[in-house]
Amino acid sequence: MKAFLVANPKGGSGKSTLATNLAGYLARQGHEVMLGDIDRQQSAREWLALRSRELPAIGTWEIGPDDIARPPKGTSHVVLDTPAGLRGRSLEKVLKLSTRVIVPVQPALFDMLATRHFLEDLMEAKAVRKGKADVAVIGMRVDARTRAAAELERFLATFDLPVLTYLRDTQNYVQATAQGLTLFDLPPSRVERDREQWQPILDWVNGGA
Repeated sequence: MKAFLVANPKGGSGKSTLATNLAGYLARQGHEVMLGDIDRQQSAREWLALRSRELPAIGTWEIGPDDIARPPKGTSHVVLDTPAGLRGRSLEKVLKLSTRVIVPVQPALFDMLATRHFLEDLMEAKAVRKGKADVAVIGMRVDARTRAAAELERFLATFDLPVLTYLRDTQNYVQATAQGLTLFDLPPSRVERDREQWQPILDWVNGGA
């Protein structure tokens, strides 16, 4: 089973956007996908309630911040959406379930400062140190050609972590989410640029074991 943890201690960093769209892509590929939500706001679970049964299925299971239960048997891919402030024992618990960790970061000073301590904790976590969980970063709501993107890359270089891609700020995500959809449920011509930006994420997700 492949399990993807989407995490950042800063609220509004784009975790749910990444988690739902990744789950949608995996479901579109025909995998048995579960989307777990340990955020008390339950954004991902509410999004699932909007999703049409005619679309590729994405399941869920009972999970909470203090009860990190394993997904049901038969699940091939898991995506875990997490709350702001995730660290310590809670982080260690979800890392035990995870094979890949995706950290969304916006290139703003306060976002990078908040993320620094999380990345330090993450890189010291047992699962990461022992190579059981790979970590990558995604720049959110930013143009790769801007000074802000360059600042983000310099910040992340101190952790020796790959920046997979930069996702632009677009209403395509907002409009899709409101209907229980993902980029991968929309006509390709409508989201061509966004899918191109997602390709490095998909290559990383599909690579390895």
